Amino acid sequence: MAHMTLTVGFDLDMTLIDSRPGIRACYLALSERTGTYIDADLAVTRLGPPLAEELVNWFPADEVAAMADLYREMYPVMAIAATPAMDGAREAIAAVRAAGGRTMVVTAKYEPNAKLHLAHLGIEPDVVVGDLWAEQKAEALREYGAGVYVGDHVGDVRGARTAGALSVAVATGPCPADELRAAGADVVLDDLSAFPAWLDGYREAPRA
Repeated sequence: MAHMTLTVGFDLDMTLIDSRPGIRACYLALSERTGTYIDADLAVTRLGPPLAEELVNWFPADEVAAMADLYREMYPVMAIAATPAMDGAREAIAAVRAAGGRTMVVTAKYEPNAKLHLAHLGIEPDVVVGDLWAEQKAEALREYGAGVYVGDHVGDVRGARTAGALSVAVATGPCPADELRAAGADVVLDDLSAFPAWLDGYREAPRA
């Protein structure tokens, strides 16, 4: 029955939210607290993969888990208020609702912090699942019968394809449009502002 309802999944960082200012502030705070140099400006150019994959560039492998815990502890204070919604984010969620569909957020971000971002911005998906990256995202997409997954990273494209969902990519993150297409995205939009019109066309297509 899950597949009878239109269910659209969205990534979070650089898809629904511009998390760069908050994440940059958090890395600078972590650097100050630990005395370890972190190039925060570089780190925010490669958002998408799990936190540990970035921290391993700055800390010895045996310290990464502890540093991730410290980062996540500081994150609510440092990052939530500093993070705006991406252009078209609220409208994209609203378009799915208006079509009678369900929305879900599937993100590599620590789930409690993902929920804080959404609550702060007044974005209310039906389901939020955190701590899943790339192909792992297919677990949640399949569980909830998502037919479409929207993300900004080639990892999101891989997640959609693994789940058998239509991959809609937005060129608002670290991966340019041609890279998203090459990874197998079915649709590439400049940003989420174009999503409602695309969704209208997508829903009309089976009836055409």
